[in-house]
Amino acid sequence: MKALISVYNKEGIHKLAKALEELGYEIISTGGTARFLKEKGIKVTEVSSITNFPEILGGRVKSLHPKIHGGILYRDWVEEDKRQVEEHGIPKIDVLVVNLYPFEEKLKEGLPERELMEFVDIGGPALIRAGAKNFFRVVVLVDPEDYDWVIEKLRKGALTVEDRAYLAQKAFSLTAYYDALIAGALKRLHSNDSLFTFEALPLKRLKKLRYGENPHQRGFLYENPLEELGITKAQVLQGKEMSFNNYLDADSALRLVSEFPNDTVCAIIKHTNPCGVAVGKTPEEAFKRALDADPVSAFGGIVAFNDKLDPNTAKELTSLFLEIVIAPDYDEEALAVLSKKKNLRVIKVFGLQSSLDVKKVSGGYLLQDEDTVLYENLKVVTKKEPSAREMHDLVFAWKVVKHAKSNAVVIAKDQMTLGIGTGNVSRVDSLKCAIAKAKERGFSLKGAVVASEAFFPFRDSIDIMAKEGISAVIQPGGSIRDEEVIRACDEHGIAMLFTNMRHFKH
Repeated sequence: MKALISVYNKEGIHKLAKALEELGYEIISTGGTARFLKEKGIKVTEVSSITNFPEILGGRVKSLHPKIHGGILYRDWVEEDKRQVEEHGIPKIDVLVVNLYPFEEKLKEGLPERELMEFVDIGGPALIRAGAKNFFRVVVLVDPEDYDWVIEKLRKGALTVEDRAYLAQKAFSLTAYYDALIAGALKRLHSNDSLFTFEALPLKRLKKLRYGENPHQRGFLYENPLEELGITKAQVLQGKEMSFNNYLDADSALRLVSEFPNDTVCAIIKHTNPCGVAVGKTPEEAFKRALDADPVSAFGGIVAFNDKLDPNTAKELTSLFLEIVIAPDYDEEALAVLSKKKNLRVIKVFGLQSSLDVKKVSGGYLLQDEDTVLYENLKVVTKKEPSAREMHDLVFAWKVVKHAKSNAVVIAKDQMTLGIGTGNVSRVDSLKCAIAKAKERGFSLKGAVVASEAFFPFRDSIDIMAKEGISAVIQPGGSIRDEEVIRACDEHGIAMLFTNMRHFKH
């Protein structure tokens, strides 16, 4: 019996090799792995002594040889395979232990491209795929976490075909991840945003979650290592473990506050929708204004800031039951205040970056560019032009409505949301919901502005706004009834902007 060991990561490899040796396996190895094992007192047969060919091209070619791959791929249930390996003196390899060059780690170091490409493993994936293909006979190990239980089963003669199939699945998953990582890195290095006919996304599991959206669903957190920023990279400073829904809500909150790089803003999120958003001179002021917009919905919500959190804001936050607080940084005293709420999750985020948006549908996936652009242009289409204050509020409301589920309408004034209507099947219903929310809080809508993430199909919404004293509207335009809607605005003395860009969010 023979075991081929060729690893970059030497974790646990000495113990594994010793155990295999004790079970009667001859150890075959390459380059650095062979030297490492010899230093540990393991008897090793070097690959070059089997192939009668030295390692060449600076180690680029070591195990790519028929005597190695034949020994892995031969089928002991096929007579012709048996005859050929005997005829050509090919050793029969029963156990294969391989892990790969650390391309992912070297990518993070920012190496020059030619140097980086030296960490693209060729022989390793070829060996792994050969062993995984022939799992009926070959045990393929790519993860040090599997060493102990496999050895234990080999000692007992209890390693099953199901065990081998499990190891093969893990092996193919690793090589798929590795290739997806390299392809994605090359795209990024060469600023290529093409999507090919065949695509793979590198997904690396960070942890298992308690459950998914509901307790009967499994949930896991995976990261894309090509995205250096985002909610999966955030640091949880205190509180309970983040849940599946917590991550969805936190991501929505982070995306919204990231729309305001030049203002101090607070966003309160519930079920991925904003329920209150406001700008303030300080985080404390922004929070109070955002909370005032809808304190009922804020209960048990997620609060996000785009500015460092101070002790005064922290004290205000602890007065309310919240699931999560998100900020780019925290004053030490603020953290001390928040620590009094033991179950409150306090998260430090480091920013966002755009990538592909991936959505699951039955039978496959939908891929699209992320929605990172605010508008194409701002065009006044009515006789009345918005005032400077209205223009400021219109852009504010437009940033918020972009992050609300369609159909969505946001009413805002003085850089604060007064009412938000989301997820209705008609736009006029969303408007009515937003108005009702604002009136519940006793807000006057006179001089307020409205943002709609998609066009108004009829003038009915404009007529409703006019009765409430709303003075300006921002929407994409593009309806066959745009002229009707514009005329309605002119009749009521309402200013309207077209953005020529829709922001549906399903």
